[in-house]
Amino acid sequence: RKLAGISQVEAPMRRVTQSIYICILLVAATTTATTAPITTTIKKTPFIERSTNILPLRRTQAKPVSFDSIERGGAAEMSTEKKGLPDGMKLLIGAGGIYAAFLYYGSLMEDVFRYTAEDGSQFKQAWFLQVLEAFANVFVGFAGMQLTGATKGIPKTMFAVSGASQVSAKAMTTLALANGLSFPVATLAKSGKMAPVMAGSLLLGGASYSMREYLQVVAIIGGTAIVSMSKKKSGGASTTLGVVYIVLSLVLDGVTAGVQKRLKTETAKAGVKPKPYDFMFWTNLFMACTACVIALVLGEFTSGMSYCSANPEIYSKIIRFAACSAVGQSFIFYTIANFDPLVLSTVTTTRKIFSVLLSILLKGHALSAQGWAGIALACSGILSELQAKSSGKGSKAH
Repeated sequence: RKLAGISQVEAPMRRVTQSIYICILLVAATTTATTAPITTTIKKTPFIERSTNILPLRRTQAKPVSFDSIERGGAAEMSTEKKGLPDGMKLLIGAGGIYAAFLYYGSLMEDVFRYTAEDGSQFKQAWFLQVLEAFANVFVGFAGMQLTGATKGIPKTMFAVSGASQVSAKAMTTLALANGLSFPVATLAKSGKMAPVMAGSLLLGGASYSMREYLQVVAIIGGTAIVSMSKKKSGGASTTLGVVYIVLSLVLDGVTAGVQKRLKTETAKAGVKPKPYDFMFWTNLFMACTACVIALVLGEFTSGMSYCSANPEIYSKIIRFAACSAVGQSFIFYTIANFDPLVLSTVTTTRKIFSVLLSILLKGHALSAQGWAGIALACSGILSELQAKSSGKGSKAH
């Protein structure tokens, strides 16, 4: 590396960039192939000739294509051209990519905020981290948008509001981790984001919910509270400030949900239908801009770069963390393009549960019987919510 002039910081960035580019090409190429318009080739016949000296051929020699022949044989010809990866393989690619990217993403996030330098200092620059993650997603979103085609006439204002609220919610989550809240508790708490959405809809939208939906939210929040209290009793580092930050994150999730509904309305009024990579690029662009402004105001750019320069090990973890976020988002969009939203909901919901269990088993989190009871209660609420979605959309499932 010294002979090539590549520092310890530049080397992982190059490897990650190459890996991201390969994943973009794989996902975009497969998505384009599966969503490309199907064309039926019709052989030209000399039934109509411009020359007056040549008579039309008899029907026994060359039949022109009729609607009846299309109905009988067209389906077979079209299905032949539609050949591609089987659904099982597509699901394996989509779900496998989401699991691999986001399970590693969660592990790296926890490693970043549990890292301790030789002088005893820890990484606290949550907004600086959001800048790097958002720009990684902007890079992948832009590349995917170029490959699949950009949508013109997209209303940018609501994208800006959505991006600002989303990055703020993510920053609050990372701040919760930076201030001592354990990763399992934070992940379970984020699974209860339906609570602020329901509260906002009840207060502002006049919505109504079933008793089952209320019980699901109570189970998730109650289970999370039990795990949090259990870790406090066992000497864990779940702090009050961390809990405050995760509550703020949930509130901002509720705001984001309302903004995204407004965004769909605005795009419909404008007569445009943004593609997945349009959403990824524009949302993350405004997320990056928001995070940049706040990081500059708080001075996290200089402190974050200084900390990473002094600790190259954590810098490589952050780069991989941002890359996992971008690659995972690409696989999410791939799954959306090929399957019913219920499939994506199943994959992402079960991924959260596995993230919690892996963190407990691999990161040395000690749980008492009370803590495991809280995990079971919260997971039952998450799975109940998933089962309700499944029964409500059973006819639409892929």
